[in-house]
Formats: sequence, C-alpha cells, structure tokens
Amino acid sequence: MVSLESEFLGIKLINPFLLSSAPLTYKKYTVNRAFEAGWSGVVWKTIGVAIKNVSPRYAALNVNGKGIVGFGNIELISDRDIKINLKEISEIKRNWTDRAVITSIMAETNKRSWQELVKRVQDTGCDGLELNLSCPHGMSEWGMGSAVGQNPQIAKMVVEWVMEVAEIPVIAKLTPNVGSIVVPAKAVVDGGVDGISLINTVESIMGVDLDNFVPYPNVMGKSTFGGYSGSAIKPIALKMVADIGGDKEIGGIPISGIGGVSTWRDAVEFMLLGARNVQVCTAVMLNGFGIIDDLVRGVSDWMEGKGFESIDDFIGLSLKKLVNWEQLDSDHRIIAEIDQDKCIHCGICYRSCDDAEYQAISINERERFHIYKVMEDKCVGCGLCRLVCPVPDCIKLIPDN
Repeated sequence: MVSLESEFLGIKLINPFLLSSAPLTYKKYTVNRAFEAGWSGVVWKTIGVAIKNVSPRYAALNVNGKGIVGFGNIELISDRDIKINLKEISEIKRNWTDRAVITSIMAETNKRSWQELVKRVQDTGCDGLELNLSCPHGMSEWGMGSAVGQNPQIAKMVVEWVMEVAEIPVIAKLTPNVGSIVVPAKAVVDGGVDGISLINTVESIMGVDLDNFVPYPNVMGKSTFGGYSGSAIKPIALKMVADIGGDKEIGGIPISGIGGVSTWRDAVEFMLLGARNVQVCTAVMLNGFGIIDDLVRGVSDWMEGKGFESIDDFIGLSLKKLVNWEQLDSDHRIIAEIDQDKCIHCGICYRSCDDAEYQAISINERERFHIYKVMEDKCVGCGLCRLVCPVPDCIKLIPDN
C-alpha cells in the first residue's frame, strides 16, 4: 500500500497535486469543481489592487502542428472586487475542510498595504499565503510582481513586513527572470519566509503576425511582453527547483514546484529534485480538471513499483546525482548502434549526423532503400541520432568496451 498524503508547512494534503494561481482558481465555482474532481488544494488567483484585464490575453506555441507545447498570457491578477474573493475563500474553506486553500496576494510596495492585505486575507480561514513576487508583466510596470522578486533587498523587505503580522504559513513565489534563482531565494529565506514556490512564467513574446506585424496576442493593434508557461518551460523549472533544493544554505526550505507539469512523470521529476508537491495550471487549461485521475494513479503505480510507501521516501533523491561538469567521467565512452530490423530507412539520423555532428553514419545507397550504419571509429556517442530517430529503441547507445 502506498500513500500520497503529505504535509506542506503543516498543511495537510490528500495528494501532492495543487492548482496554481490562475484563471482556474479565480472563483468558488471552479475551485468547487476542482475539489470534486480530486485535487488536494488550490492557490487562489492573486488578489490585491483593483485592475482591469484586456482581451484577448492568450497565445500559444504550436510545433509542426502537433499541439500546444507552450502557452503565453498577458493576464494580470484578479479583476474581481476583493470582498467577493474573500467571501468565496471563506465559503470554500467551510465546505472543504480536508482541502488546502492558499491565497496568492500582491500589494503596493509599502508596509501598510502588505500588512493590511495579509490581515484581511488570513481572516478568511485560508491555510496559507503565497506572495506573488513574480508576475512578469503589467504589475511589474507598477513596481510589483517580478519587479520585487528581481530585487533581493526589496523581496526580503516585503517578506519581513508580511511575517510581522502573518499567523499562517507564508510562501514566496519566485520569478525565473533572474540571473540566479538562488540569490532571491536566499533573500526571502533571510526574511523569514516559511516556504518557496517556483517558477512563475518566463517573460516572452509568443510570436509576430506576419501580415500586420503585431506580436501575439493582438489587442487592438498592440501587444506586450507576456508570461510563458506549459510543457516547454519544464526544463527551466526543474533546474531552478534543483538549484534551491541542492543549495547547502537553503536546501532545507520546503518547495512547491511549478512549471510545465502535465503528467505524473513530470510531477515525480519535480519531487525527485526537491519539491514536496507540484502546482498545475496550463495542463488543466488545455485538458480539464479530470487529469487528476491519471496524475494520482500514475504516481501511485510508480511508487508501488519502486517500493516507496510515502511521498517523503523519494523527495530529493536525484539531487545527489547532480554534480559539476568537471566531476563527470570524461573517460566513459559510448557508441550508437542502429537496429537494422527496426530501421525504416528514413535517413534522418544520417542527415543530422552528417550535417550537424561528426559524420559518423555511413550510407549504402540502394534502389529500394538505403542502409545506414554507425562508423564506430568516428562516433563520439553524442546521442543526437537516437533523439531524432522516429522509431523507439531503433538506435541505442552502447558502452564501448
């Protein structure tokens, strides 16, 4: 038997899957539906100063017509009256006592604004606060969001203001739009924050319309920088989670991982690198709340297969596998091998190796189809041929003994 139950800053979770601060945690209606589907908690969409959003506000990156791999948005924080948000948060907590409700907040950069907002929000009975120090667009132009998270001194100061009046756990949500994620992480830890969530979206331009020259999304002939999310940013998020999880000074800080989680495998990868749970957004926007069933089942089956009984058994296990480049074994050599029985003779491996790498694949031209073979004396084991091959396990990397 395995258990997906865990705790995060003393907040009990029935599974490690939360919904991140986004349109899907915008109101009581959607949060109710999420809890009915089986999500363990939500981070309520950021509330704070009154704003008015624009439309359209989304754009997407499709690769070769195979679906959305990246998602862009220029939406700001909640545009609903704060009183409505506070009322609905209170109602959700009364109706769902076994689920976690963490409220994302953002205020103007002065002590009074932050502390008044903290007091109002924690009176709802929510389980925790997530400080939005990371919104990459719009709010940063007003000296909030990533404008705070990119300045360690200001980030630390805001955390200190909040911790003076906070009576519930406080999480700082960090921006990836920095030179080193460790620097702002250390600043908020020094300020006394209880936990960290990361990453928020990556500042981006999703593309440009080649007919009218307006970047996407087009708002009456104008556009702006937005936040990039979805599967495409997972490698960035994993690296930054590992940066913090593996840091000797702050490695013990509880982490909630965010960024490109769409499958149970993604979630396990985040936890192996130090996250205690994951937050999901874009995958739900594209596929609905029902993906929670596959997420829970996948992690449960994987844990059972590995002999893990609880989430705590494997959090951070991969961190010890990360070393500096100089510590890698440069004497270890592998070579590629093409399985001729599986090869479909497409020539993709040959083209990639011949044009972009080390010309280590030979071609035997025939009338019906060509034969491709690896020249062992030229192969450096880079692995590109295996990556581009469309047939699973057709090309393997074999140790050169």
